[in-house]
Amino acid sequence: MNDFPHDIYTEPEPSVDTLANLGPLRALAGVWEGGTGQDVNPKADGPEHEAFIERIELQPIDAQTNGPQLLYGLRYHTRIVKPGEVEAFHDQVGYWLWEPATGALLQTVSIPRGQTAMATGRASVDATSFRLEAVRGSTTNGIVSNPFLEYAFKTVRYAIEVTVHPDGSWSYELETTLVIPGQQEPFAHTDRNTLRKVAEPTPNPTARAAIAAHGGALRA
Repeated sequence: MNDFPHDIYTEPEPSVDTLANLGPLRALAGVWEGGTGQDVNPKADGPEHEAFIERIELQPIDAQTNGPQLLYGLRYHTRIVKPGEVEAFHDQVGYWLWEPATGALLQTVSIPRGQTAMATGRASVDATSFRLEAVRGSTTNGIVSNPFLEYAFKTVRYAIEVTVHPDGSWSYELETTLVIPGQQEPFAHTDRNTLRKVAEPTPNPTARAAIAAHGGALRA
């Protein structure tokens, strides 16, 4: 059983102002940089600990509807490098989504190693910390990998916990559980960083149009 409505076609009228309707994701909107990242990844001779520098852009998108479901969200791009290097150590794109009616949070993850995932969780509108998870085999918060990754570094679980701090910065702790041939126990691939804002978000397209139409003042 579920709580979905009988009418799966009628769409609600969304607000044009995504930034005002992001719930706990509002604090993440903008452009951020963090220079204290720490990564623990698997190598043949044991875990490798590496520092990294990160830049992440989280920009509001227009509201999205799935019939009666209404989602507000941020489109993101993360680029990570090792200190003193230019080549990307990690690149990732996707969406953070918030459903005000249910408190549902979703993060889609796509990386150019041939892997995608969707993590889900729940939080209150004013939450300053929240956790999302994806698990192997799920059809609603699952993980899909290319054949080599499925063989060599099988991802069975992805979890991310975000904490927003009083000074406006935010941090995350991420754990990806891997099953690797020849290792008896799953490997916990972890990443953590703290991000500080370097630029404000750009309003979503319909909000920008409303601002222009009203001489610089946004009206719903």
